[in-house]
Amino acid sequence: MSALNEQWNRKNKPREESGRAEGQQEQGAAPKLLEIQDVVKTYGKFRALKGVSLDLREGEIISVLGPSGCGKSTLLQLVAGLAKPDGGQILLSGRSIASASGMVPPEKRGVNMVFQDYALWPHMSVFDNIAYGLKQKKMDKRAIRAKVDEALNLLRLGGLEDRLPPQLSGGQQQRVAIARAIVTEPRLMLLDEPLSNLDMRLRIEMRTEMAVLFRRLGISVFHVTHDPEEAFAMADRLLIMREGAVDQFATPEKCFRRPASREAASLLGAINRLEGHFARAADGGLALVTDAGTVSGIYCGEGEAPREGERGELRFRPEELVAQAGDAAGRSGAGIGGARGGSGAAAARGTMSFRVVHGTFEGTRWRSLAETAGGGRAYLLHASPVTPGEEVELALPREAALLYRA
Repeated sequence: MSALNEQWNRKNKPREESGRAEGQQEQGAAPKLLEIQDVVKTYGKFRALKGVSLDLREGEIISVLGPSGCGKSTLLQLVAGLAKPDGGQILLSGRSIASASGMVPPEKRGVNMVFQDYALWPHMSVFDNIAYGLKQKKMDKRAIRAKVDEALNLLRLGGLEDRLPPQLSGGQQQRVAIARAIVTEPRLMLLDEPLSNLDMRLRIEMRTEMAVLFRRLGISVFHVTHDPEEAFAMADRLLIMREGAVDQFATPEKCFRRPASREAASLLGAINRLEGHFARAADGGLALVTDAGTVSGIYCGEGEAPREGERGELRFRPEELVAQAGDAAGRSGAGIGGARGGSGAAAARGTMSFRVVHGTFEGTRWRSLAETAGGGRAYLLHASPVTPGEEVELALPREAALLYRA
């Protein structure tokens, strides 16, 4: 039995490919592999990382998500050994590998990395690229051949071993980079924006393949991306970063349903934003009075719930809106993706009025830009076209109305 398949049998018993941890408690049985403790990194006067802490358990996939400049790539470089922290420390299997006082060299960490540009040797065959790390370990030729052949089969690269990287498609090059990374059986895999150079179809295909492969082999993965869909497809837990600090660290579903900040909400698709003031809903819950209407929602920000009269902000996703019965634009919201909590006014806790300004066709749906009476703007989705100037009334389910202090 091959070493990679033994790794699968050893590590994959608790979790099949479709399995996903719902939080730290379910991950508690696995020991911590990577621990990042209050890590600080500065470049001159700029603080790239401001006391970041997290842990990654054996067999777990963590995706780090955030906008450009948030510190996610800097964090990955520290774990890889490509940079040194100015404060805090990083532990791998309980052993310190990086701190302000010293660091273990990258090649001695048992960590492999897949880069955004694949970093394949263009003059070397697929076989030799994959075998490179094994040759550095001075393994005998028969063992190298067996391991590379297995990696070729796992990544569906059979028959391509004699080709050079320039003769491969982008997806094939990415598979070669992954095969090269897994063949040496690293303790931890680092992925740096691994799919950003692929077209949309290949990104969707590869993120699914990678998630299945890493779970099948029980490989621990620290994955950096700017793409929320890629993060959702792969992660057991999601780390959202903002301005060099941890904004939220939870399961993908929790981050999606209850983003910890307005910035996290926007990053995860809640692009619509309306301002107003807080009020009490009829059921005693919290509502926000906006110039589009009064909407009952869930407070997702820090601290205690806001008081009545405080300024607030509503965030919501276009696909969460539900068309009101009898409305002229009864084509919106649930007709596209289905709003959470059911459809129609029964599932909603607030009605909003908009006037359509502009509409665009997106293949399976229409997207319109709409305005409120006070000049606020929102994007709406429709199953059939709407006319500029048309008035629409839409309901937003309480669970989909994300409320924050302004």
